[in-house]
Amino acid sequence: MVSASQLPRFDRSFSSSESSLTRIGQGEIGGKAAGLRAARDEVLSGLPEGAFPELDIAVPTLTVLATDIFDDFMSRNDLYDVALSDEPDDRKALAFQKGELSPEFVGDLRALISSVHTPLAVRSSSLLEDALEHPFAGVYGTKMIPNNQPGTDARFHGLMEAIKFVYASTFFAEPLDYVRSVGQSLRDEKMAVIIQEVVGARANERFYPAISGVARSYSYYPTARAAPEDGVVNLALGLGKQIVDGGVSWTYCPRHPKAPPPYNDIGDLMKNSQTEFWTVNMGRPPSHDPIRETEYLMRADLQAAEYDGTLRHLVSTYDGRSDRLRPGLHGSGARVLDFAPILSLAALPLNDLVLELLSLSERAIEKEVEIEFAVALDPLERERPKFGFLQARPMMVAREPVDVSEEDLAGPRVVVASEHALGNGARDDIRDVVYVRPESFEARHTPAIRNDLQAINRKLEDEGRPYLLIGFGRWGSSDPWLGVPVDWAQISGAKVIVEATLPQMSPDLSQGSHFFHNLISFEVLYLSVRHTSEQGIRWNWFDTQPAEAETALVRHVRLDSPLLVRVDGRTGRGAILHE
Repeated sequence: MVSASQLPRFDRSFSSSESSLTRIGQGEIGGKAAGLRAARDEVLSGLPEGAFPELDIAVPTLTVLATDIFDDFMSRNDLYDVALSDEPDDRKALAFQKGELSPEFVGDLRALISSVHTPLAVRSSSLLEDALEHPFAGVYGTKMIPNNQPGTDARFHGLMEAIKFVYASTFFAEPLDYVRSVGQSLRDEKMAVIIQEVVGARANERFYPAISGVARSYSYYPTARAAPEDGVVNLALGLGKQIVDGGVSWTYCPRHPKAPPPYNDIGDLMKNSQTEFWTVNMGRPPSHDPIRETEYLMRADLQAAEYDGTLRHLVSTYDGRSDRLRPGLHGSGARVLDFAPILSLAALPLNDLVLELLSLSERAIEKEVEIEFAVALDPLERERPKFGFLQARPMMVAREPVDVSEEDLAGPRVVVASEHALGNGARDDIRDVVYVRPESFEARHTPAIRNDLQAINRKLEDEGRPYLLIGFGRWGSSDPWLGVPVDWAQISGAKVIVEATLPQMSPDLSQGSHFFHNLISFEVLYLSVRHTSEQGIRWNWFDTQPAEAETALVRHVRLDSPLLVRVDGRTGRGAILHE
């Protein structure tokens, strides 16, 4: 673990290029901050000099509040009793908002905010976060603040509220369940907080990056001629929340950036492309709500982005006469966020840079990696595009050989067959199956399905019974119209998960979200099955098994004999067989 002493002390000049990574306090700086320090010192320093003159590349300026400030805050305000209680998240957050930070550190924070007038991201950096064995990606809170009020007092107040929110998120229900599931105690957890400039540009009442991205050096779902080692990239317009929360984004292989996307036709592509994006609200202040993570965020559509002048290098335009997409903005045809001007026409060397950073990060971490980044574009092209390197974390990639041939996907004992499976391994200890009823599924019911699953999951976890979970759309998506919006804690007892589609619920495969990253780390076997698959899921077999519990939307069955689950990480094939 990296101690605060390994970063220079904050000198009340936050924007100074000579002190882009600083600290306040004397404790530890946590996993995320340590990763950013390594990104600057071990990854970006390895870029060939002058290799990307078109881009301004850096880890965005940040200051870390070390863990001793958290310790002082907790003890000073006597918060452990409420923090470790079963009180709901909002009550815990309110209790933390009433707390006071030590006057010893308030002066530095006030100096910081008095010199900065652009949006800030206040991010968690705990001691447990981003550990290789159980990465806590996305479990704790991040709060973005516009920081654009004319008065220093108002901006300082907003910063203090954001810090307290991140502290409180340490003890919300999801982290509590997560920590318990990995055999840890939150009483041992310590939270550092990163205060970092948001990569982006202001346009009217919005502030956002033109591009946010998550890139992996290993792909669990390679398509066409790509191999798993060729990696995968997700790109989105606006803040990275779009990607890490499992929203619609553009997915491609960085080794083959010009390869056609895996859609049946242009209509299918357009239906599955991003149409809305996240932005920091720089306009009229919203209703005061310091315990809501998205208090200062808002959604906007592509028309707003075009009005802002952001779309030039990001979209293709549909030409109805030729039934084709033309890279760039042309006439009044529908805009499609496929990033073709960059990926196909190389308007910006973004993909080359991503490949270089993946290679350098793998060398530094000595494992397959996932990186996060954001790019700010000046619509008037007065300044170079700014590339912000936001995170690098290791991936878990299993190597033990498990053979699943094409022939193994068929046969009378096969109840689930998949050509797109994640993970690697075999299990023969699953006797409980929880599945969403296909005959009653509708996207509008996904919040109710989440609640049913949470109750069943809690019971099975208490009994120590691992289970197979089957449902529709993207598990863990924050958008209930793309899948069931569960967090990890609500299905944490599932050791094998199937992501199925229906004609009315058929988004592209999950990949790139924090939820997904955590599933990988727990070695959960994950199978994707499209409704068009010839073998797919034998629903009639599951329906004939006796119900242990059921609702109008979810069914839980218990089998006399365990299922055999096998996933071949090399080929991406997976099969589930009954006795």
